[in-house]
Amino acid sequence: MTAVTTGTAVEATVETTAEAYEAAFDAAVAADERIEPRDWMPEAYRASLVRQMAQHAHSEIIGMQPEANWITRAPSLRRKAILMAKVQDEAGHGLYLYSAAETLGTSRTELLDKLHAGRQKYSSIFNYPTLTWADVGAIGWLVDGAAITNQVPLCRCSYGPYARAMVRICKEESFHQRQGYESLLALSRGTPAQHEMAQDAVNRWWWPSLMMFGPPDDESAHSAQSMTWKIKRHSNDELRQRFVDICVPQAETLGLTLPDPDLKWNEERGQHDFGAIDWDEFREVLKGNGPCNEQRISQRRRAHEEGAWVREAATAYAAKHSGKGASGDSGTGGARSARLVEKEATA
Repeated sequence: MTAVTTGTAVEATVETTAEAYEAAFDAAVAADERIEPRDWMPEAYRASLVRQMAQHAHSEIIGMQPEANWITRAPSLRRKAILMAKVQDEAGHGLYLYSAAETLGTSRTELLDKLHAGRQKYSSIFNYPTLTWADVGAIGWLVDGAAITNQVPLCRCSYGPYARAMVRICKEESFHQRQGYESLLALSRGTPAQHEMAQDAVNRWWWPSLMMFGPPDDESAHSAQSMTWKIKRHSNDELRQRFVDICVPQAETLGLTLPDPDLKWNEERGQHDFGAIDWDEFREVLKGNGPCNEQRISQRRRAHEEGAWVREAATAYAAKHSGKGASGDSGTGGARSARLVEKEATA
């Protein structure tokens, strides 16, 4: 009887402690305090963060492909330099986000393995082709513009490492959006053929950009809980509406038409009404049936395989020099440099 009583008391103590931790977590989130890696957190919160940060990181590195396709065909040296810098920025964003996800106890290797096996997703927008140079401008204006609308609130995410990573990412995405807008403006005010090319790009990227915010709120499996935990601050539909309201006056300045005959100002709501989104297309792309799904993931797998020697060399270099820190600064610096090289190779 004593053993049974003792066991019951221990179980009760553990249960009380768990309740106290959860209460402290809930109170911290309610007070807009940051949750840090060593703080107690519900496993569901941890899993939700890993899922979201992994998808975000995957989107950054997959998203390098559509625009990198145009680096060698940029119309001028200036445009080429701008595009190269942007693609490099996207690689850096992936690095920040994988590093933030690692603070939750998951490895970058594990996340990349899941991406390559099709067990984790990336944004559906990157499964569409870039057919002309104007697509680079449309991606900058619309795709990066949608990303900013979605990601600025993440700077106030309840999880500290994610929120801090987003501060720098949003600053760089804002620059990318301005680059895209300026490129489209130049095309729109150029020759009739250039204007037509810019309009065609906007026609093709507008609706996929609206899909970037995710499914409608009543169909979103994670949105409500993420908002309760203050991982997200706004629902999918709220962010989508904000994006439309931002883009309408910008399109007028560009001299381009948004491809939605139902788009009009609603005086009563103080917002724009817009047409129905083709959610069947959205779901098909997510299933892997988009125009470029197979191409994007096969290129990512190939790049990962071809970069294996870099990761192996960086690991060997770090192991070789890890014991030299005591005799001088060269060992510590070498190991640090090797770690940076390894991170860049895996990103």
